[in-house]
Amino acid sequence: MATNTAFPALDGSATIPAYVARPEGAAKAAIIVIPEIFGVNPGIRQKCDSWARDGYLAIAPDIFWRFAPGIELDPDVPDQLQEAFGYFGQYDPDLGVQDIEAAIRHIRGTEGVGKVGLVGYCLGGRMAYMAAARTDIDASVGYYGVMIDQMLGEAHAIANPLMLHIPTADHFVGPEAQAAIHAGLDSHPKVTLHDYEGLDHGFAAEMGDRRDEAGAQLADSRTRAFLAANLA
Repeated sequence: MATNTAFPALDGSATIPAYVARPEGAAKAAIIVIPEIFGVNPGIRQKCDSWARDGYLAIAPDIFWRFAPGIELDPDVPDQLQEAFGYFGQYDPDLGVQDIEAAIRHIRGTEGVGKVGLVGYCLGGRMAYMAAARTDIDASVGYYGVMIDQMLGEAHAIANPLMLHIPTADHFVGPEAQAAIHAGLDSHPKVTLHDYEGLDHGFAAEMGDRRDEAGAQLADSRTRAFLAANLA
């Protein structure tokens, strides 16, 4: 069952809209799905629905709720892509971590699900890294996360498992940034990195021109196994 919902912001001053997909029966764990810069669009809802079919409670918060609530954009439409870049420029990731913390509290408290994981894409991939460093999320997965190379000073704070999927031809995360990520995280006992040779940003999108079917299926199979092991 999938519905729109809302949960309290961390300071209690507002509520954060979200899409929630519920499994049949009791949830074995919960997954917070953090979107790309295109909002909780059909592809993100599809990812939530897939997690629910696998027995998880899946919640995708509206990350732009403070200034552009409810937007749904298509990355294959040039004007909408440019609009999304504008929202990315307005987004405050420090507040974003607070929203993730609020989601964790809501899931463990109101929803009564103890184990909580996170899967994020693009900007959401960066938030997966930040959540691993700044919250007690039980496990996190980031796909083609941007700007992680600029936050490696926080790696020492990662206490729970983190997996990052890195396409080597990512035109938003270049070779130098990828090298820095590997140098900073390869030896971290809680971090697993996977490279995808020749693939570009967005390769695991559910639909559209960016998807690479083989790469997406490989990355998603690794994600499912990783979260099954760490949210049990």
